[in-house]
Amino acid sequence: MREPNIATSATGTIFDIQRSSLHDGPGIRTTVFMKGCPLRCAWCHNPEGLTASPLLSFLPEKCIGCGRCLPVCRPQGHRITEGRHELDRSKCVACGLCARECYAGALEMIGRDVTVDDVLEIVLRDRFFYESSGGGLTLSGGEPLLQAAFCKALLQQAKQVGLHTCVETCGQYSYDRLEAVAPYVDLFLYDWKESDTARHLASCGAGNERILANLRALDGDGRRIRLRCPIIPGFNDRPDHFEGIAGLARSLHNLEGVELLPYHPLGVSKLRRFGLDHEPLPQAQTDIPDSLSRWVEFLRQRGLVMLNGL
Repeated sequence: MREPNIATSATGTIFDIQRSSLHDGPGIRTTVFMKGCPLRCAWCHNPEGLTASPLLSFLPEKCIGCGRCLPVCRPQGHRITEGRHELDRSKCVACGLCARECYAGALEMIGRDVTVDDVLEIVLRDRFFYESSGGGLTLSGGEPLLQAAFCKALLQQAKQVGLHTCVETCGQYSYDRLEAVAPYVDLFLYDWKESDTARHLASCGAGNERILANLRALDGDGRRIRLRCPIIPGFNDRPDHFEGIAGLARSLHNLEGVELLPYHPLGVSKLRRFGLDHEPLPQAQTDIPDSLSRWVEFLRQRGLVMLNGL
């Protein structure tokens, strides 16, 4: 079938497009990861999405010592001493010239500007799998709705070509951003990280008041919601937090169900790679599979529809 014209001038900044995703909404999906986030969660597993601008990735173990990055770096942030490549990030302006010269993959720019056309060209490659599985397009991040205009344009065009759409969001922004995209979203994957406001502020860099207000407003507008709750050992794996989830879920009228997300330390290894000063979460000691199944059952016993498949 010939696709309708989907050309648009809207642009956005992304850091990844992940095809064949099974964990970002129903069915087989393609997930587009947007740059920029208003929160600073201690357990963030995509720290490359925190900033709105591109980041230079540096993996010194991949460096072959060719030295091609040295002459193109005008601030002279690179040096090779006794065969060891060092990067002075205080001099780096993230111009990307060094990454263009690095064929070994030690240097790479993460984050690029794209058009709606660019994204949909990739997304539509897997249209057969969406139709056979009930999948589609998911916008994630970072926080996608920090780029609400681009998201709206992308979601509009996705609906025009018949795709199911999801938006994963933290909810920390003004409600007009949700209002702008809501008519083109089939399902919101809404993050609920911590029921206690003070704890949320301490571990995420902001309280949960606006997040809760936006969630209730979205529910009041009749939008379909899936509540997504990460389990962070030592932070929110407490009965009072999960009682809070149960009470919140029961108060919503358009909730598809609740999904618990296990903690994994992927983000910790990325901090050095991107030169970020984000404070990492101490290594968790809790038995994650047992913890996940225990809290899923805890919420099931309180009458919640659980979407973990356990």
